[in-house]
Amino acid sequence: MERKSYSCQVCGSCFTNKHHVEIHMRTHTGEKPYYCEICGSSFIQKQNMLRHMRTHTGEKPYSCEICGSTFTMKQSMLKHVQTHTGEKPYSCEVCESSFIQKHHMLNHMRTHTKEKPYSCKVCGSSFTQKDTMLQHMRTHTGEKPYSCEICGSSFSQKRNMVKHMRTHTGEKPYSCEVCGSSFAQKNNILTHMRTHTGEKPYSCEVCGSSFTQKQSMLEHMRTHTGEKPYSCEVCGTSFTRRQSMLKHMRTHTGEKPYSCEVCGSCFTWKKSMFQHMQIHTREKP
Repeated sequence: MERKSYSCQVCGSCFTNKHHVEIHMRTHTGEKPYYCEICGSSFIQKQNMLRHMRTHTGEKPYSCEICGSTFTMKQSMLKHVQTHTGEKPYSCEVCESSFIQKHHMLNHMRTHTKEKPYSCKVCGSSFTQKDTMLQHMRTHTGEKPYSCEICGSSFSQKRNMVKHMRTHTGEKPYSCEVCGSSFAQKNNILTHMRTHTGEKPYSCEVCGSSFTQKQSMLEHMRTHTGEKPYSCEVCGTSFTRRQSMLKHMRTHTGEKPYSCEVCGSCFTWKKSMFQHMQIHTREKP
């Protein structure tokens, strides 16, 4: 028995079911007859509206048989199962890297093609991924959608909020394999590792001195340029390093952050505290 074919009068797409062609026509007419009673969002198909409703009800009817995780969408559950099976059905044609999800593979392909299909409407900067472009847009809008539950600080990117949270929790997930020191930020452990390897990747263009940290190299450069970007708000004295300016401020505030563990005497400078300690130890400098 021959199947009937129903065609879209606008684009010519064919369907085996008359109902399907009626639904397809809405992509041309813009008709969205199904409405969410909670937020008013409208949809072309009833099933799409029912799926959307789960964002309000919290219903997660699809569960992983391996770990029990639950999901709002069946497709999300199927993708999650692949994290257990190790299945990566999408492969890169250039370098053969494989991926769990198709859109991850397509994003990866742009590292080879250099394609940047997403552009910022404000400044024209282009990006390989849509998420990266949306994050960039916040530098123009000032939007900070991620907030700390403890102190209320807000952030434009989720990863910055996660990093900030460690200042409250004290979590230090990055550990040095050599000495066991732990760090809250990945960048900090990478910098720390150079104390073991002796690597100094940042060089002064003037005298060739090398440094483990970029900031140290930039501060050193000021010895050549004479730049002093940090100024005392009280007397106007300027400094090449922020730390030097903060130390200088103690001469105005009277702050004495260093204390003797023996007698409790306080000092403005760390060096002065060590010199004082010799009174107790009877050590001669």
